[in-house]
Amino acid sequence: MRYSYGITSALLLGGAAISLLTGQPAGAQVAQNDVGQINRVVPRAGAPASFADLTAQVAPAVVNISTRQRITVSQSTNPFAGTPFEGLFGDQQGGGNGGGGNAQPTTREAQSLGSGFIVSADGYVVTNNHVIDPPDTQAQLEDVTVTTADGTEYTATVVSHDQASDLAVLKIKGTRPFPFVRFGDARGARVGDWVIAIGNPFGIGTSVTSGIISAVYRNAGGGAYQRYIQTDASINRGNSGGPLFDMQGDVIGINNAIYSPSGGSVGIGFAIPADVAAPIVQKLIKGEAIVRGYIGVSIQPMNDDIAAALGIPANRGEFVQSVRPGEPAARAGLQQGDVVMRVDGQDVTQDQSLSYLVANIPPGRRIDLDVLRNGRRMTIPIVVAKRPSEDELAQQQFDPNAQGQIPQAPKEGGGVAQSALGVQVIPLTPQIAGQLGVPPSSTGVVVTAVDPSSDAASKGLARGTVIIAANGRDVTSQADLEAAIAAAKSQGRAAVLLRVIVRGQQAVSVPIRLR
Repeated sequence: MRYSYGITSALLLGGAAISLLTGQPAGAQVAQNDVGQINRVVPRAGAPASFADLTAQVAPAVVNISTRQRITVSQSTNPFAGTPFEGLFGDQQGGGNGGGGNAQPTTREAQSLGSGFIVSADGYVVTNNHVIDPPDTQAQLEDVTVTTADGTEYTATVVSHDQASDLAVLKIKGTRPFPFVRFGDARGARVGDWVIAIGNPFGIGTSVTSGIISAVYRNAGGGAYQRYIQTDASINRGNSGGPLFDMQGDVIGINNAIYSPSGGSVGIGFAIPADVAAPIVQKLIKGEAIVRGYIGVSIQPMNDDIAAALGIPANRGEFVQSVRPGEPAARAGLQQGDVVMRVDGQDVTQDQSLSYLVANIPPGRRIDLDVLRNGRRMTIPIVVAKRPSEDELAQQQFDPNAQGQIPQAPKEGGGVAQSALGVQVIPLTPQIAGQLGVPPSSTGVVVTAVDPSSDAASKGLARGTVIIAANGRDVTSQADLEAAIAAAKSQGRAAVLLRVIVRGQQAVSVPIRLR
């Protein structure tokens, strides 16, 4: 389960029950119109009588999901590692680098729990991506087990997943027809409508909670698909990926996150709307790529202070913090400090962000951005490009001021460079070059993390250091650096001579001993 508190993001009804076969509404809602008075709405008779019949019909399609993951971690062989005496006794394995405590890889097992629901008789299951790929971890998925409402366990495989929308599709390995539910149309949902949530909170087993829709299309973050149905139906850890049902038994949302100061439900839960999720799920089932629009800007939602400084409404537009070189926005002439007010005729608001609007535009399409620049309104035509993967975007958003110590079991940037030099690197892109203050045309690799016990750390290499050459040969990729390391080892050399650029300094050559 995703959680949020303040501005920090983290990952985590009633009425007479109706037959899912008929889909007929339960009763009618009547309004009494009195001149000069607010219309008085009369609740439908018997609401909420019970959710039992509805639950009995849809619960068999809701499943519990458990995963087993393998995590590789570094384990120091120096008994004094992490203490003031760490470097006093040399290399515990006789490597002679004086670093004290070369890290040896080891593995451990981890598990996660979540929920999901079956959407076809042949066993396709929808859940959240973070259920099978927990964020902020470097776990490798080993296996997935799906447990149906009758307690039967099935092995499942991951068909496909999409990190940006936090959706994943599994396939149960079974032959019998499975009970399933269908997506509804969340666009017809209204604030105050009853909903029920079914899932596996805290791993205690299938549980049903009820509530109402508190808000529709709430923006709970800044991502491309962060528009949610908000509900006060209790959602807790383990509910992630479970369905949010309307009173006709249709899935109108996929439970995804909560807002909580304590880690438990406080009545503010978020679900991915069905109209957002359903098209993505269909593409995942078919194995089709999820393609989104992209223009290449870093944006900040409009707040009172920015709006006051610019003299515009606080609830409209988004402020352009930076424009990435070479991307569509830069080519079209968008500038830092611009305020994007409309995207192809649609207002940019708190609940309809620039990233959301652009992500839903097919790449290659020409659109108009209505922009406010220095108090002057202007229209900028722009051709939308294909949105990079989340990993590529993370590299573009490189933070040189982040912690530079090598994390446990990295997914990327490790390998030969980490084992031989104690550094992790990624390609130097024009965007990262701009953040580091080097020319955008520069080539090389940039250090993302350094083992504090390595010779590289003692020689001053840190996060943000750019490696442009190794042993006299240009380095343009991680493969180039690894080739130089391999060549040095094959020649019996004990070190590699790196040509590096440290922020704010000229390029220098630094010998780094091999481990």
